[in-house]
Amino acid sequence: MKTTRQLLIGGLLLAAFILNGCSSDSSSDETTPQQTNANRNRTTEYSEAARMEMPRLKDSGTILLVHKTSDRVDPDGVNFSVEWDYEKKSQRWTAYQMTRRAAESHTSRYYGDPQYPMDPDLPRSYYLDNDYYWGSGFDHGHICPSADRLYSAEANYQTFFLTNMQPQYKNFNGSGNSGGVWLTMENKVRQWTPKNTSDTLYIVKGGTIDRVYLEGGAEDGVLQRIDGKLIVPKYFFVALLYKNNTGYRGLALWFPHNNEVHGYDALTDYALSIDELEARTGIDFFCNLPDDIEGQVERALPLSAWGL
Repeated sequence: MKTTRQLLIGGLLLAAFILNGCSSDSSSDETTPQQTNANRNRTTEYSEAARMEMPRLKDSGTILLVHKTSDRVDPDGVNFSVEWDYEKKSQRWTAYQMTRRAAESHTSRYYGDPQYPMDPDLPRSYYLDNDYYWGSGFDHGHICPSADRLYSAEANYQTFFLTNMQPQYKNFNGSGNSGGVWLTMENKVRQWTPKNTSDTLYIVKGGTIDRVYLEGGAEDGVLQRIDGKLIVPKYFFVALLYKNNTGYRGLALWFPHNNEVHGYDALTDYALSIDELEARTGIDFFCNLPDDIEGQVERALPLSAWGL
């Protein structure tokens, strides 16, 4: 059986935690019959679409790749998931969980040939005819970072798949010896990794490949195309949902993608509510939360709860 399965599928400061008495079992993500959840993902064909980190899947034009490992660090064996737009031949987002076990380090960073392999379960016709990153001046920008997946060699290797990459400027990514705002964010997210085994941090990251909707109106979310083919996002985003035994809290981050040195900016400069991120991207994050909880969490911007 393949380890990656597929499915075609189309501020005010508020309380840090919401919904007292929420279950502390991090693997128990199903809603009860009393909880309304009108926008949850359909699971008739693909049960992992119900996982809490999953955004609402597009109805057409995309394929869902769920990468699994044999180490069972995740109860379902899931490493991370990618929604791949096979018409634009670009990823829309990567979603994954951080837990205490997932943050353990038992291996080193993958080095191999090729350094950035093709995803073995992505139909070849759904990708470009070449790896256009090389010689472009853009980095292979990890969306799920290698450093977030050091619990096994298999998990770390999968983070180097081209489906988990987006082109990033060096000074944005952090490889240009300037800190890199993306690297700053990654390090901070790792600091937020739960210390208790019953807690979970759900993460969605990506770059814009569709239209975005800002105060000035709609604009193209694509900065450029390398060789007229590989999309370079104009913005990058992060959506976070933290769950513990007292409830949930949420946070979103929005980064203009440029080659300026912003590596040591405060992340508060980029923070916004999940509701605002949804309005900008058109992506419905954490759609598998019951509607009442989702509404409260996504409207809130509890910066102090995140130490910001």
